[in-house]
Amino acid sequence: MTLFDRLKNIRIFRSIIYGLVGLFTYPGLALFNVIKIEGAENLTNLPKEKVLFVSNHQTYFADVIAFLHVFCAVKWGRKNRLGLPFYFINPFVDVNFIAAEETMKDSLLTRLFTLTGAITIKRTWRDGGKDVKREVDANDSSKINEALAKRWVITFPQGTTKPFAPGRKGTAHIIKTMKPVVVPVIINGFWRAFNRKGLRFKKKGTLLSVIFKEPLQINYEQSVEEILEQVMDAIEQSKQFMLKGKHHHAISPA
Repeated sequence: MTLFDRLKNIRIFRSIIYGLVGLFTYPGLALFNVIKIEGAENLTNLPKEKVLFVSNHQTYFADVIAFLHVFCAVKWGRKNRLGLPFYFINPFVDVNFIAAEETMKDSLLTRLFTLTGAITIKRTWRDGGKDVKREVDANDSSKINEALAKRWVITFPQGTTKPFAPGRKGTAHIIKTMKPVVVPVIINGFWRAFNRKGLRFKKKGTLLSVIFKEPLQINYEQSVEEILEQVMDAIEQSKQFMLKGKHHHAISPA
């Protein structure tokens, strides 16, 4: 286990990092832009472990950061709003997010974000900006399953910010193996407000939307393909939703 892994598992240290990241990113979500949250009531009665959030993806970091803000706000009893970020005094830290290893090692700032709970994995289809084909690292699967057994986990089944990219079967394998509560999330506006990494502004005054749907009713005995199809329909990234809404406009593919 690396030093970063040890640090991000220390609760008080992680809370401090949450506070730093939260205060740094709050203006981009709620002051320079407008964030609209729907379905936060679907979070209040979730178990403390084995909950998997599946979402479409528009930026590397702003998407996840918005999730963390919402989770902390809900812990403080706020419904579908952030309000002032006092919630970082006692943040909700029992959550991890799955991220590409190369992305999280990109800079000192991205390494800092790693401490908020990133589960770094090696992409099986892309490396260093080039298409590759390689087997899933068993250690990556083990890390995800271990985290999911203890807390909430956020994942982006497409593994890219390109809209309507096919979902990766890894997400369905996790669902079939771990049998978690699966909460679909639809985000919108982040591609317009931020650059691809989600760390710089492109357009201020943008409406950012985060919609938490009710947990999916999943038959875990279904095939991996059937589970993945259900997930992609739920996050409105399957073919039937193509070109139906503004949140499907493309940004540069990851």
